[in-house]
Amino acid sequence: MARKPHADGGIVVGIDGSPSSAAALRWALDEAAKTGSTVKAVMAWEVPTNWGKKVPVYPGDDLGEKAAEALAAIVDAAAAARPGVNVTQTVAKGHPARVLLDESEGADLLAVGQRGLGGFTGAMLGSVSQKCLHHATCPVLVVRAED
Repeated sequence: MARKPHADGGIVVGIDGSPSSAAALRWALDEAAKTGSTVKAVMAWEVPTNWGKKVPVYPGDDLGEKAAEALAAIVDAAAAARPGVNVTQTVAKGHPARVLLDESEGADLLAVGQRGLGGFTGAMLGSVSQKCLHHATCPVLVVRAED
């Protein structure tokens, strides 16, 4: 299913709750405040798996709703420092790299964190940021977490 391109260009930011994704969001908000651009904060979610098998989800758990709540809290906290910036929020089911690549079609820039919440602690670059660097149709900025 093709997604609608980011209409006005703007900055798309991948959010996963990691410190580096929060830093990417703060950078995007600062840049948008300087340039008059818009920011589109994107969070992807998938049904959890354990070695290729789906993990049971408890009745009443709506993973998309939980992701939307988490995204709203992260965006609200970061956007409070930049009240004049137009920020939209998108939550989509799917692999994070694929969702970000789809959502950044037509964007001026895709900003992602250096490493997310999963993977190897010592890795210099996460798998999602690496896939975005190699496959995005717009420039990609990889932001490190602030120390």
